[in-house]
Amino acid sequence: MAINWHFLSNPARFGRVAAAVLPWSATATALLFAAGLWLALFASPDDYQQGETVRIMYVHVPAAWMALMVYVFLAVAGAMLLVWKSPLAELAARAAAPLGTGFTAIVLVTGAFWGKPTWGTWWVWDARLTSVLVLFFLYLGHIALDAAFDDPRRGARASAVLALVGIVNVPIIKFSVDWWTTLHQPASVLRLDGPTIHPSMLAPLLVMAFAYLAFFVTFLLVRLRAEIARSRAEALRAAAARATP
Repeated sequence: MAINWHFLSNPARFGRVAAAVLPWSATATALLFAAGLWLALFASPDDYQQGETVRIMYVHVPAAWMALMVYVFLAVAGAMLLVWKSPLAELAARAAAPLGTGFTAIVLVTGAFWGKPTWGTWWVWDARLTSVLVLFFLYLGHIALDAAFDDPRRGARASAVLALVGIVNVPIIKFSVDWWTTLHQPASVLRLDGPTIHPSMLAPLLVMAFAYLAFFVTFLLVRLRAEIARSRAEALRAAAARATP
């Protein structure tokens, strides 16, 4: 069944859809995280080189996937705002940006904890690490630009332009290990010839990836409903101010 985006672009209608979806996504988030963490901590084997340290992968890698996905979401929302002036796209980008920032922060912090025992250093200025740090600053810039103007719509348009300009960093992050010499290994899951990671590690990794995705959907809906309520309240205050003699 095709999704009627025009129908969902109305914030009031979207609020009703979100209220129906939210309990299911919240339940899925809890169940997937419980299953994923159990598989990661107790069912998956140690790595023959990294030992127990490899378990950081189950937090680090899905967060990296989500950091990229959420930025693509921001760029799509920005395009919808600039081209079709969708009010929901403006609110969706505003709601998603802090979540993407959080995912990217998780990537950087867990990467440092993983890098110290694996590489012997907390940080190196290689292509992937540097481009992920740039992604983090792009997220911060998006949030700052959105809040920098007295008129929220001007801030939303400015941050939308930044999201579209910054989208070039996404393929740089993805293909940096192929284009330059880095400490990171090549892709082992998202490959045209299939995953090279062992199924005993792939299963918990994918479960955690779906847990992160469900988490994003849940908190995006929560934040979107809050943004819709705030937007309505501001519209009512503006109408009351105009009506005051």
